[in-house]
Amino acid sequence: MKATRPINNPNLADEARRYVDNARTLLSEKAGIDPETQSYLDKKYVRMAGNTLWNGMLLILNATFNINKNKGRLSIKDYRTIIGNRDKKLLDLANAAYDTMHLAMGYDGNLRKSVSQDGLLLADEIIKRCELLL
Repeated sequence: MKATRPINNPNLADEARRYVDNARTLLSEKAGIDPETQSYLDKKYVRMAGNTLWNGMLLILNATFNINKNKGRLSIKDYRTIIGNRDKKLLDLANAAYDTMHLAMGYDGNLRKSVSQDGLLLADEIIKRCELLL
C-alpha cells in the first residue's frame, strides 16, 4: 500500500476533534462512574466511545496520508506500514491508539476510567501530530 501526499484541509482536524468530543460526551453523560473504583458503570457506552475515538483517528490518518479506501478496508498492518514510512513517532501513537481505543475500549469495553482517559489523550496527540503533517 502506498500513500501519496497529504490532503491540505484544516477542517479534517476539526472533524476528528468532533469525534473526540462525541466520545468524551458519551463517557461523561452516559457511561456513569463509580467514584470509589474510578470505573465506568456501563460497558456499552465505553465501547461506543472507543469505536468513536478510533473512527476519528482513522479519519485524520486517512486524510493525512491520503489513503483511499475505495479499494477496500485496510488492515492495521497496512496503516502501520504507511505511517511508519513517514513518521515513527506517529506510528507509536497509532499503535497505542489501536490497543487502547479499538481493542481495550471498543472490543473489550474496559471499564477503567484511566484507560478511557489515555484514549482521549492519545487522540489529541495524534490529531496534533497529523496537523503538523497536513
